[in-house]
Amino acid sequence: MARILITSGPTRQYLDPVRYLTNASSGRMGAALAEAAVEAGHSVVVVSGPVAVGYPAAVEVIPVVSTEDMLETCLRVFPACDGLIAVAAPCDYRPMAIAAQKIRKTGKPLRVEFVETPDVVALLAAVKTTQWMVAFALETEDPRLRALRKLEEKNCDLIVVNSPAAIDAPDTVVEILAESGEVVASFSGDKRRVARSIFQVVQERLLER
Repeated sequence: MARILITSGPTRQYLDPVRYLTNASSGRMGAALAEAAVEAGHSVVVVSGPVAVGYPAAVEVIPVVSTEDMLETCLRVFPACDGLIAVAAPCDYRPMAIAAQKIRKTGKPLRVEFVETPDVVALLAAVKTTQWMVAFALETEDPRLRALRKLEEKNCDLIVVNSPAAIDAPDTVVEILAESGEVVASFSGDKRRVARSIFQVVQERLLER
């Protein structure tokens, strides 16, 4: 039995006490993969951004809010895990400064300067020892090329490519790419069914190697 870390859902980067930058990630795929891993007999810990979806009762869930929170928690949990499935869609940018009070209308354009947030998967790759890593890549152009670049840069074993159509949707279409650039598998349909198929590939290629 493996102990698997799954990141899931979006993160929030606050601009002021009430407003934040985020995305529409629902956490459905993260929950479905957690369910598939538990069904296969594995121990699962999910580090999840704010979502409405429920996770399986057998899963340890650690809620987080920001990308920095997610990174800090994953760095703490990852060393005791055998592998990572990074399904989360953390914000890539945060405001350089967070306003202490609610930003009021002034009748003039509001300019906010953003800086990059830390790359959770890349920083986990930098500290991994024997762990395997699977990442997700949501791309709007040149999906295979960009996904393979991410796979190499983040030192992952597999990468799952999907599109914006999957965001907050019950269904999805994915391709799984290996380090060689080979398309290992393609799946489409209900996220729970697709998640089981993705996890079967992970099981065969990474857990049973």
